[in-house]
Amino acid sequence: MIGCVTCYQHINLQENHWLMLSWIAFTCLVGGVAVLATLSVVDLKTRLLPNELVLGFATLGIVFHLTTLAQYVSVPHIILGGIIGFSTLYLLRAAANHLYKADALGLGDVKLIGAAGIWLGPETVMLAMAAGACASLIHGLIHAAGIAKKTESHFNLSQLQIPAGPGFAIGIVLIGIWKFREFNPF
Repeated sequence: MIGCVTCYQHINLQENHWLMLSWIAFTCLVGGVAVLATLSVVDLKTRLLPNELVLGFATLGIVFHLTTLAQYVSVPHIILGGIIGFSTLYLLRAAANHLYKADALGLGDVKLIGAAGIWLGPETVMLAMAAGACASLIHGLIHAAGIAKKTESHFNLSQLQIPAGPGFAIGIVLIGIWKFREFNPF
C-alpha cells in the first residue's frame, strides 16, 4: 500500500512539473508573438529591428523548445534552422545589395529570420520566409496604391521602399500557428 501511495505521489509530481513546463512554453509563445508585434511597430517607425528584441525572440524560442522537451523541433534542427534561416537571407541580401547597389534588406531582417529558424526549424523557416515575402509584397502594393491615390500619380513600384520586418513577422506567426497547432497547455 505504501508503494502505491509513493507511486501516485511520484506520478502526480511529474504531472505538476509537466503542467508548469506547459505554461512556461505557452508564455513563450505569447511573448514571441508580442515581441514580433513590437518589432513590426518599431520597424515601421524607424526601419530598424533592434538586436535586443531579436535576441529576446530567439531566447523565447530556445526556452519554448526546452520546456516542450524539443517535441516540435529537435535540438539539431533548432540549431540548423537558425543557421539556414540566417544564411539564406544573408545570401539573398548580398545578391540584392549587389544588384541594386544599395541596402535591399537590413541585417536586422537577416537576424530575425535566423531567430525564426530557432523557433521553426530548417524546413519550416523557409516557408515562413516565403509567406513573409508575400505579406511584404501585399503591404507594398497597398502602400503604392495609397501613394498613387494620395498624389494622384501613376502606380509606381520602382522606388518603393517598405520595411520587411512586419511581413516576415506575419509569415513567422502564420507558419508558427500551423507548426505548433497541436500545442495545448491546458
